[in-house]
Amino acid sequence: MFSDLIQYYLENTSKYWSYVATHITISLVVTVFAILIGIPLGIVCAKLPKLSGIITGTVNALRIIPSLALMVLMVPLIGIGRFPATIVLIIITLPPILINTITGFLSVKDSIRETAIGMGMSAKQVFLEVEFPLALPLIAAGIRTAVVEVVATTAIASYIGAGGLGVLVSSGIGYGRVFITLLGGGSIAVISIAADLLLEGVQNILTKRMGLVE
Repeated sequence: MFSDLIQYYLENTSKYWSYVATHITISLVVTVFAILIGIPLGIVCAKLPKLSGIITGTVNALRIIPSLALMVLMVPLIGIGRFPATIVLIIITLPPILINTITGFLSVKDSIRETAIGMGMSAKQVFLEVEFPLALPLIAAGIRTAVVEVVATTAIASYIGAGGLGVLVSSGIGYGRVFITLLGGGSIAVISIAADLLLEGVQNILTKRMGLVE
């Protein structure tokens, strides 16, 4: 099996790296949009508790629907390819970032805010120089979880023509060639582990800078 895997890789090197590039690109695009949506939305929810339940409930309700089923439902509306896959993946990736952002801001003690205001800080300064930095480690943890999830789930996007390493996984299963599935699945695992280790390092740095560990 290992020799078959090596032979397949050597015969399809450019195609393989094209799949890798597509997979990473989709994952990055989804993560960026999830961050751009999730963090501001999380801040709003933290500041407006009544709105928090509605937004988090809606996002989590959408997340209950299986990823592949959600992608299939998108096909009649916006077609096949990377765009519908990206929309679904953003929905899947959003909750960890949203929830951790809310938790991060709610974890900032009122006494800290009051001290900052007592020092003459404006509301903007309290937010930028106190609240956001203290919430950042938890936000980073949410992003870390989201990235690992999106790298794994992007494999499903191949079923609606989005490409990526999921093509190898599905074609390997379809043709009964385990080594192709192993190449695709193994590559996804490596990317996921590498991303997790990188973001773990970033999270640890942020945590230490905020003085949250000894």
